[in-house]
Amino acid sequence: MPSTTYAAILPEAPDLDVLASRTDEVLAGLAGSAGIEDALGFVRTWETARCGVQDYASWVSLRFSQDTADAERVAQREAWEAAEPRWTELEISVKRALLEHPLRAELEAAIGPQAFALWASEVLAFAPEIKALLTEESKLSSEYTALLAGAKLEFQGARENLSTMARFRQHSDRAVRHGAEQVTWGWFAEQRPELDRIFDGLVRVRTEIASKLGADNFVKVGYDRMCRVDYDQADVERFRASVRDEIVPLCAKLVEAQAGRLGLGRLQAWDEYVQDPQGNPAPKGDGPWQVARAQEMFDAMGPELSKFFGELTSGDFVDLEAREGKAGGGFCTSFPGYGMPFIFANFNGTKGDVEVLTHEVGHAFQNWSSAGLWPCDFHWPTYESAEIHSMALEFLTWPEMERFFGEDAERFRRVHLTESLMFLPYGTAVDHFQHELYANPDLGPEGRHKLWQEMERTYLPWRDWGDLEHPAMGGRWQAQGHIFGAPFYYIDYVLAQTVALQFWALSNDNAEDALQRYVALCKRGGSQPFQALVRSAGLTSPFDEGCLSNAVARAREVLGV
Repeated sequence: MPSTTYAAILPEAPDLDVLASRTDEVLAGLAGSAGIEDALGFVRTWETARCGVQDYASWVSLRFSQDTADAERVAQREAWEAAEPRWTELEISVKRALLEHPLRAELEAAIGPQAFALWASEVLAFAPEIKALLTEESKLSSEYTALLAGAKLEFQGARENLSTMARFRQHSDRAVRHGAEQVTWGWFAEQRPELDRIFDGLVRVRTEIASKLGADNFVKVGYDRMCRVDYDQADVERFRASVRDEIVPLCAKLVEAQAGRLGLGRLQAWDEYVQDPQGNPAPKGDGPWQVARAQEMFDAMGPELSKFFGELTSGDFVDLEAREGKAGGGFCTSFPGYGMPFIFANFNGTKGDVEVLTHEVGHAFQNWSSAGLWPCDFHWPTYESAEIHSMALEFLTWPEMERFFGEDAERFRRVHLTESLMFLPYGTAVDHFQHELYANPDLGPEGRHKLWQEMERTYLPWRDWGDLEHPAMGGRWQAQGHIFGAPFYYIDYVLAQTVALQFWALSNDNAEDALQRYVALCKRGGSQPFQALVRSAGLTSPFDEGCLSNAVARAREVLGV
């Protein structure tokens, strides 16, 4: 049983005046510390305060996502949005003091060089002059979340939301798929003025933040925020070129084969989610049934995953069912003061339920496995590393898929592998799009739509939107929440998928070895940068020559492409 339950987590709102006084005490203590042990004592005092603040920030954000229409939750979120930049300023002041401390070498040896690398990056992304802009940026991002969460779509005589529409968008009946896409994109077309307004504001605010930080544009600030400490923009550009040259042609062949299976001369956008005439395999039961099967699966996979998932579900650290007013998508957050993560998802009766569950459990298991690391900066790795744990677990659970899909398990595995490869060009397009739009912040709404059309021509040349006017005019990107709320957090999925495919290939040869490497990687948390973590598992960095070719060679063989 877990040491606590989600219902028992009721953190108090941080008192910023008290935290400011405590920060002053820590700074004075660090400045006057007599030796390394004295200095580390003040770091530990600061660490306790940080965990308490993070517990509250996670709680407020999660509760808002669970019900974006609840006035009390909205008010709590808005209040924290206004207060958070002041806390960030206090945090940065301590990080800067540690970076500049006379005993830095000894502190770095005791705490870990990765913590100092992270702090150096975070210091570059903040200045007191941008506090009001950070509040505005957060407010605009929340507006986008609430707008999409509040979507009400009428389809086949019932009211749906964007999450529940997914089951119709991958229906075996092509007419149903087409109708679902029409309704979905019709809603986005109606909301385009509001979506354009929100994103205009985000580009303006982020560009002003970059200017105040002395950067040419927001691209560098985005990299600093993401704490990319062991690769740079040039590395990402080379990787994008590899995807364009090696993966896009492969995916074009996969699309051609898919059209053949579906008996179509040409694939339309509303056909892309379905891989064969039977439609996509679906789990054989509802949400609670799937959770029960997942417990059986993790019991079979080993004691650590079994114990973890039992604690997660018995403590109600999951919210899986779609409902009105709930934010879309899926994510994992954590409460460092309690040592527990939380999984948020929107089940809709499709295979995506199983995919999102295994994906988010991967995040949660990693966080739980490394919750004892110090400092709390190591509880999570940087995002591209974090996505390895989630995407790899999707593959490592393959031998257990009969529990969910029965006789359709093998079909599920083929679809999952195909879609994992097909994701690589799309994720790369999102990243390239963001680099271009922040390097050219004056593009405006029409320019951004044209830019997305260029991205589709480059990375998704098979895409045919037919009579779906809004996405055909370049509006598809407006449904990608990361572009609004988490700039430059998307190539991380592509990099991680490249590593996850290596875990998949390894598991085909030696499942036990693959799982042992995976568990060991989770326990290392964020104690190392991305490429070091990858290599610590005996795998190849996506930036190494030939990595993509090697990663997909096995997939080509399995899929017969």
